[in-house]
Amino acid sequence: MAKPAKTEQAPSQPASVQRPDAQRGPVMKFLAGPAKWADDRTGIGGITAGRIPNLFNLRKVFPDHWSFMLGEIALYSFIILLLSGAFLTLWFVPSMGEIEYDGSYQLLRGLQMSEAYASTLDITFDVRGGLLVRQIHHWGALLFVASMMIHAMRNFFTGAFRKPRELNWAIGATLLLLGMTEGFLGYSLPDDLLSGVGVRIIFGAVQSIPLIGSYLTSWFLGGAYPGDLLVPRMYMLHILLIPAVILALVAVHLILIFYNKHTQFPGQGRSEKNVVGYPFFPVYTAKAGGFLFIVGGVIVLMAAVFQINPLWVYGPYNPAEVSAGSQPDWYIGHIEGALRIIPNWEWHIGSTTWSWNIFIPGILGFVALPLALGVYPFLEKWVTGDDREHHVLDRPRNAPNRTAIGVAALSVYLVLMVGGANDVIATAFHLSLNSITIALRVLIFALPIATFIITKRICIGLQRAANERVLHGAESGVITRSPSGGYSESEKPITQGEAYTITQHRQYKPVEPGPETDDSGVRRKGTTKERARRPFTKWYFGQDEPKVSREDLAEAAHHHGHDDHDEENGHHQVEGDHDADRELTTGHH
Repeated sequence: MAKPAKTEQAPSQPASVQRPDAQRGPVMKFLAGPAKWADDRTGIGGITAGRIPNLFNLRKVFPDHWSFMLGEIALYSFIILLLSGAFLTLWFVPSMGEIEYDGSYQLLRGLQMSEAYASTLDITFDVRGGLLVRQIHHWGALLFVASMMIHAMRNFFTGAFRKPRELNWAIGATLLLLGMTEGFLGYSLPDDLLSGVGVRIIFGAVQSIPLIGSYLTSWFLGGAYPGDLLVPRMYMLHILLIPAVILALVAVHLILIFYNKHTQFPGQGRSEKNVVGYPFFPVYTAKAGGFLFIVGGVIVLMAAVFQINPLWVYGPYNPAEVSAGSQPDWYIGHIEGALRIIPNWEWHIGSTTWSWNIFIPGILGFVALPLALGVYPFLEKWVTGDDREHHVLDRPRNAPNRTAIGVAALSVYLVLMVGGANDVIATAFHLSLNSITIALRVLIFALPIATFIITKRICIGLQRAANERVLHGAESGVITRSPSGGYSESEKPITQGEAYTITQHRQYKPVEPGPETDDSGVRRKGTTKERARRPFTKWYFGQDEPKVSREDLAEAAHHHGHDDHDEENGHHQVEGDHDADRELTTGHH
């Protein structure tokens, strides 16, 4: 009997196991939000999963605009500072030991001074090229802080700090604070009379910190002011600690620029999803190399032509002496002004004295500018409720409140800078010092309000003028006389690129009151936040000029009698009105 053929049976498939979704514990739930926030801005989630972004893509495209060079000026100034500072460290002696000067400068021979001041004189008069390098270092420091401030202003007024760049913006604000600190420390190292007065003011401000101020100064100085450790410890901070932190933050700043891609100004063909410009290599590498030498050349030229900080004129620091008309470097001027114009305000609690008239301007005033810059993006995001990514910049006129806030802050800064020179102004213009101080106390409150209102009205007026250009065209400059004897100016259509630039921005609307509950009678999530945001949204963009819509264009075309020939006669049509990315197409005669 034949045996039955063997049959092959398919291997049995293991039954799929349905695993329940993993439940996150309270700690993971708490960390989920911050982790997503960090991942959206740094890509840290992809890095931890092994997806390393290509940060060395030399063909990465960057947009082209002159204002983008402001950050480069800060970077190249920092490079000049590192090089010139390395030169100066070879001869500078960071010691407060007293010696008798016997150097080349005849007018100070035989005078008791610190080794720090004597070595600075030696660099100035005895080291070949020493005075030039000293002035290169000083001018480079001033340019470093100035370019960072102007760079921050450009980013602020154009909204470059919005998602996903809040973290990079905060890093920039920290760099500004560190830059001012580093500049002040370097300014104070020579131990001359002018810088010594500034150091005494700063340490007085540190002493005013409630409860712990006196302990901080005693710990840093190793005893009473000025002690023997002040210059060595400032020197350590100036040449080692703070430059290392700045260098690290600059590296992170540049990496995030590469990762998040560079912002660009609005215009035809530019959107949130692309970048219109030139590749990093070879275009921007060539530009950057040339610009580095230009910045270096300008700093060297300034150092060779314009004298700065002639400390041999001031003499060595003596705590019992103060030179008339003493002024710090400009980036500390607002703190000097705040200290001069604030009224006397002290508390006496038990055996302690709380000197608010020193602590508020001297300590809070120093950190107020970087802190306000760092916090503002989160405040604006809360008001607008906008969590979208933004890679296209705002025109300042299209964010009237933000622009007005920035101008008001600049007016406060200007008042404080003037206050820092109130004695010089009183002497030069033969005015009463007390009258100037009282006037500045009034202006510190009145001027920001006035500049805010005026700036906001100007921005709204510019919005209306831009809308008129879209609807009715630009002035042609051709005056026509009608048969009845009247005169009128004909208008010509604007270009497609200009029309796109004018109408590309997103239009925000104030939060309107909504139902407290849903259809099931359950309280809607977020109603408390909406109620809190409602007055701020009404104030922030309630008066903005509405953007030109399709209906506005149709009405303008009908008004001009060209209903059937819109494209032929140069009128504009809006495409994609359903979204914020609205594109204008322009016909031509």
